[in-house]
Amino acid sequence: MAVLEDLIRAIELWLRIAKEQVPLVDPTLDPVLLVPGIGGSILEAVDEAGKKERVWVRILAADHEFRAHLWSKFDASTGKTVSVDEKTNIVVPEDRYGLYAIDTLDPDMIIGDDSVCYYHDMIVQMIKWGYQEGKTLFGFGYDFRQSNRLSETLDRFSRKLESVYIASGEKKINLITHSMGGLLVKCFMSLHSDVFEKYIKSWIAIAAPFQGAPGYITTSLLNGMSFVEGWESRFFISKWSMQQLLLECPSIYELLANSTFQWEDTPYLQIWRQKLDTNGKKSAIWAKETQDVLCNAKLPKSVKFYNIYGTDYDTAHTVRYGSEHHPISNLSDLLYTQGNYICVDGDGSVPVESAKADGLDAVARVGVAADHRGIVCDRHVFRIIQHWLHAGEPDPFYDPLNDYVILPTAFEIEKYHEKHGDITSVREDWEIISHRDDESKRPAELPPMFNTLSASREGEDGSLEEAQATIFVHPESKGRQHVEVRAVGVTHDG
Repeated sequence: MAVLEDLIRAIELWLRIAKEQVPLVDPTLDPVLLVPGIGGSILEAVDEAGKKERVWVRILAADHEFRAHLWSKFDASTGKTVSVDEKTNIVVPEDRYGLYAIDTLDPDMIIGDDSVCYYHDMIVQMIKWGYQEGKTLFGFGYDFRQSNRLSETLDRFSRKLESVYIASGEKKINLITHSMGGLLVKCFMSLHSDVFEKYIKSWIAIAAPFQGAPGYITTSLLNGMSFVEGWESRFFISKWSMQQLLLECPSIYELLANSTFQWEDTPYLQIWRQKLDTNGKKSAIWAKETQDVLCNAKLPKSVKFYNIYGTDYDTAHTVRYGSEHHPISNLSDLLYTQGNYICVDGDGSVPVESAKADGLDAVARVGVAADHRGIVCDRHVFRIIQHWLHAGEPDPFYDPLNDYVILPTAFEIEKYHEKHGDITSVREDWEIISHRDDESKRPAELPPMFNTLSASREGEDGSLEEAQATIFVHPESKGRQHVEVRAVGVTHDG
């Protein structure tokens, strides 16, 4: 009931009985390092003169700058994707201890947009729990075009782990990854197990495509559609421009379905009269070797692993283009063709079957009804993470495996569950005491009044939260003013 809480908080601030909260820092917390997935890092193009320009994400001239600086070609001899423009070097900004690059992907947006707020909500929440940027909270952005086992990226990650370890007073690190970030970390664990064991305390993987995201990635490779629908219509990048980038990114091929995994139903690509041939594609061969690295990964006994995956969303598994009556005559036509999908349960991008199959000795695996992008800002997920990290106010009654909790009550509260939503009623009584000896600390003298305030907010899932509060301010008497607040919050299911 976030709207109701915000409304009560606003009333407290208005009455000057509460100040803007300054988050308390908890120095006892172990450090956390956030690692994003594909598309989740700000990328900057640096020219020969050292001038930097943000090329991912941006709104103005987005498609032009995207093609000019991010289009690339795969070098099989090094396993690296290099920009077509040889004068351009792509870097990830390191501001705010790595958090800037993974927070809001377009910091210039005056009005926030959920599509560019990557780890923003989680960072805000963790600061409320007592984490501090540069002391116990860090980020690792990376060039997501590259292979998840590229030595250059893994070396950067190793140096990052060492720097976080030192900055936090030589405390072991809790990793939180999202999506493809989980594959990058698993590759590192496989290839540098000694370093991983030295620095890592626990790893929480969120929506990781451990066995691939077959339908989503296949569609992205063929016409750029899936990836563009996930980011772009907002960013003015054409699906053709996106496809040309993805075709040369080994990381994309590493997200294809793992052919050695024992799928309950094997995912297929079906094209009537045509067949997608990647046998000679060097980036596809590189990706196969990456899957071998992932399969050989072993979790050190000293590290705790947790897995959170998304559920309740139709997720493409098998993709078909064309039909018996309307075959695809030319593969180039696929760019403009809408595929037909056989869907399974998942988060809209990664099937549950893939996300759960981490191949590791997990302490817990928890499914959350959330989509692939929204899961990193889901309040349910925050509560689970808080419990596993032992951060913030302790909640000994909470069990994330069955999501059962007894809520402590600080004031009179009644909650009912009706057929179409939740109703929460709150009753609070405050005594405002004037400090006559210190005018600077004295709250405003309020005239007696009776007033009503209301607020509402619509969620992405179609749910609607509404709250209404009635305020009764009594006349001041002997330096005291009594204030009554009666509030009701209603959540309507989407």
